Amino acid sequence: MKYATTYDVGERKREHGINEDSVSFVCFDHGHRDGVVVDSQPSETAVAADHRSDSHPIESNDECRKSEHSPNSQAAIVVLADGAGGYDAGDVASYIATTVIAEELAPVAIRAERSSPDQFGVALAEPLPDEPTSAELQAEIEAAITTAHRRILEYVAHEGQAAYTTVVAGIAVNGAFHYGWVGDSRAYVINRRFESIAQLTKDHSVVTDLYEAGEIDEIEAYVHPRGNEITRAIGGDGREDPATATAPVETDSIELFAEDVVLVTSDGLIDAQTDASSLYDSYLDSDRSEAMANTVKEQVVTDDDICEWVLTADSLAVAAETFVERANERGGKDNLSAVLFADSSLPETPEESAVSPRGIELAVDLEQRETVLIPDTQTH
Repeated sequence: MKYATTYDVGERKREHGINEDSVSFVCFDHGHRDGVVVDSQPSETAVAADHRSDSHPIESNDECRKSEHSPNSQAAIVVLADGAGGYDAGDVASYIATTVIAEELAPVAIRAERSSPDQFGVALAEPLPDEPTSAELQAEIEAAITTAHRRILEYVAHEGQAAYTTVVAGIAVNGAFHYGWVGDSRAYVINRRFESIAQLTKDHSVVTDLYEAGEIDEIEAYVHPRGNEITRAIGGDGREDPATATAPVETDSIELFAEDVVLVTSDGLIDAQTDASSLYDSYLDSDRSEAMANTVKEQVVTDDDICEWVLTADSLAVAAETFVERANERGGKDNLSAVLFADSSLPETPEESAVSPRGIELAVDLEQRETVLIPDTQTH
């Protein structure tokens, strides 16, 4: 399993800003005997529908396993959090989220991997945990995010500082990715065989609500003045009891293939354009002309851009560097963080018709700015 991480404060904040993004990636690499018995066919395990200041790209020697074709079994945990701007301790909230959630999910991922000794041709008489279902792993992710939510609230109660953050957290194990999220940080899957990208999460944001209600079109959504307002976050301002607070988490799962690259990113990648408000006004002044719509798309970061940068990169680390470079070229309005991972040992992607639908129905890029939780929406 190859992976890369990066985070950058953003060009506009480089001298006087603070990086409120945090990332974590944990890999359990398990080898035994001659290695995993490779199945060339897609997994039959169904994915249930119940569903710093400067740029720091890091890649684990371009891989998490010893060699690309090392027959080890692996499980990975990825967590990314973007502290909400405008509050006292967004950076603390994101730090707590990425550390606590990784700590909570590591044993879950290891138990999930341990439940399949037959992949090494091992038969054990001792009882082993059943391989968890996608619903069970989603529940574990939700519980881990809730634990982080409560830890942040404990900090708030002790320090008297409001602290909010978005979060995306997931477990990659046994050929699937199980994930949960709160806020407008995103997860994508890019498939190299079909040169496609699918957004796996739906932003909890004002702009998403406006778009889905039909009040704005796709182009307005890219550069809307309220693009920095999120409707969900974890953390709080001291009004919730840390012992009983719950987090508004959404979860889902997808099957993964050898040609897939999973990307988890903060909104700073999409939210690069510093001239968004002017572009918004120009688009409306043009009576939503096609020419101005194309101008907007050329100047923001779109899903097509993200897909192209991953597909043309020589490695995941290069793709991560490209995200930072391109976002800063477009203005670098906000902090940017990203985690990418891929496992070429998985079965190859089957024909497109055989792949279960992946991604959300809302298939547009929504422009975001420095993440701010809107005052009327508190986490309960």
